[in-house]
Amino acid sequence: MTNYSKNDVAPVPPMGWNSYDYYNTLVNEEQIKANADYMAKNLKEHGWEYIVIDIQWSDQNAGKRNKDGIQYIPFSQFSLDQYSRQIPAENRFPSSKDGAGFKPLADYIHSLGLKFGIHIMRGISRFAAHTHMPIKTHDGTKVTADQIANAYSTCAWNPDMYGVDFRNPYAQDYYDSIFELYAQWGVDFVKVDDICRHVKEAIYENEVKMMARAIENSGRPMVLSLSPGPAVIEKAHLYEKYANMWRITDDFWDKWPLLKGMFERCEVWEKHSGDGNWPDCDMIPLNVLGYGWQDPESGNKGWKSGFTQDETRTMISLWSIFRSPMMLGTDLPQLDDFSLSMITNDEIIALNKNPNQAKLVYTSENMIIWAADCPDGGRYQAYFNVSDEEQTINVKLAQDSEQGGSIRDLWEHQDLGENVKVAIRPHDCKVYKIN
Repeated sequence: MTNYSKNDVAPVPPMGWNSYDYYNTLVNEEQIKANADYMAKNLKEHGWEYIVIDIQWSDQNAGKRNKDGIQYIPFSQFSLDQYSRQIPAENRFPSSKDGAGFKPLADYIHSLGLKFGIHIMRGISRFAAHTHMPIKTHDGTKVTADQIANAYSTCAWNPDMYGVDFRNPYAQDYYDSIFELYAQWGVDFVKVDDICRHVKEAIYENEVKMMARAIENSGRPMVLSLSPGPAVIEKAHLYEKYANMWRITDDFWDKWPLLKGMFERCEVWEKHSGDGNWPDCDMIPLNVLGYGWQDPESGNKGWKSGFTQDETRTMISLWSIFRSPMMLGTDLPQLDDFSLSMITNDEIIALNKNPNQAKLVYTSENMIIWAADCPDGGRYQAYFNVSDEEQTINVKLAQDSEQGGSIRDLWEHQDLGENVKVAIRPHDCKVYKIN
């Protein structure tokens, strides 16, 4: 067991890459390494560090489903070890052979100066329960998966798992065993699915607690990220006590209405951020998306993000000033110059690392303004035009501002003087640092 605070694990919002938005369930080891290599070369110096493998990494048949329009194979017999724990599919992650699991891949990613993460579904394999496979227990008692499974607690959209019955004294042993395995592999980040939005129910709340306890028992600090949203504001205290990240939205995609709606979600959660707690606006759908939703044999490489450049800038600005975790959802080696410029602007990224939480200071049908104090005594101000028409703003230094102060445009890297009058295009934004 280790002794550390949540702020030690995630002192600032985690920044990295997640495989889901581009690869869906199909990602393999070669592709993970290619994205890690790109991050190490081009993004690490700007704060990007997590490489996260999303859903179905233990399924050997993942590449066969999409041509039939199936995302998750019902009752799939994915790869399991002798204790009912999911392990990587060797045909997709060849370095995992001979029981190595994800350790060789994690070691590779760590060698680049990056951190390694995985996605898991809440609960225990249905296949393991149906076949009465054993679990690992702390005292050697013979317990099988069906004995700790809650067959009445299932995911509405993924058929892989049963919930774990927290009333069984060996339920904690199961979670301890899987996080013990992740610690052996060198996992730094665990995204847990089918849990965040349901925590009003005891089974889900107690599974959150068991997982947090299992991470502590593993002896290895790991970021605990809960999905999907929307998170339940009435349970903010639960997320804050046991998790580092929690999704405040369902899956976020490249559509303007979803981005516009995120402003309201951020307003709800603005007082619950900091000290290792990070309300999560979800992955950033950037540049190219959706390859994994196509038939791999069709040659289709997905689609270009539906966000305009202005909307992309708005998305990055909101995630940054709100201090959401930032996980890129794309194929990094295919990033175009514009997308790369959006995620390597250190003046904008500084907002995300700001020790002071931003606040919503103005909202109307046309304009939304967020602001935050800077560590050096200045002030960040972000102006978002959420209307379909051009809007004009006037920004001035405070009357009591010391002489020599200025307004700096953080996207353009320009000092603009003491007074600014500027037109903002529809769905675009301006972000200033005012000293």
